[in-house]
Amino acid sequence: MARIVLDAGHGGHDPGAVANGLKEKDLTLAIVKHTGRLLGDYEGVEVHYTRTDDRYLSLEERAAIANKLKADLLISVHINAGGGTGFETYIYNGNVSAATVAYQNVIHAEIMKAIGNVKDRGKKRANYAVLRLTNMPALLTENLFIDNPSDAAKLKSEQFLLQVAHGHVQGIVKAFGLKKKANSTPSQPQQKASAGKLYRVQVGAFSDRKNAERLAEELKKKGYPAIIV
Repeated sequence: MARIVLDAGHGGHDPGAVANGLKEKDLTLAIVKHTGRLLGDYEGVEVHYTRTDDRYLSLEERAAIANKLKADLLISVHINAGGGTGFETYIYNGNVSAATVAYQNVIHAEIMKAIGNVKDRGKKRANYAVLRLTNMPALLTENLFIDNPSDAAKLKSEQFLLQVAHGHVQGIVKAFGLKKKANSTPSQPQQKASAGKLYRVQVGAFSDRKNAERLAEELKKKGYPAIIV
């Protein structure tokens, strides 16, 4: 059984980065909730959260939750700021296990596949508390830049946040060799009719058809029509 702790960065009186009408704490919580829900379709995985609502937790408290659970992996989800663009991941810049490096390699690659045409800023290391204080492999993801207008436009799309979550899920699935539940039948959300109108949504291009098919499947589960062309 793989025990995964999902950590939505910031929360409560700490909004994280704020720009373009967005707050980091809201985006990280949305991504984490999508990720946890999608992981529910797999066998052999136990999902825990550091927070599931808008509350403040110190960095030490977040690490302590994962340590108390004896988790196999902690993923801390964040949104970047500072004028750049793209996606990057971090592991601790001190002594880390071979598993930590392997998980970063696999999860980073799967997220990049899922989010399409986004700059890959690389796999990095840093002395972040949630990475330093955890007793298990820990990874921090920085999912685009909230203060970059182009990145922010993507982050305002619920479907793009689903792509980000999908990448996190596929990385965990690959890292731990998870299998889909045989009787997995996610409930279909009700779709609201809008005077017979149809809206076409393009969510990205993929070099690997299998990745496109996986995302199309997840979009259909949420009630979005998805056609691969």
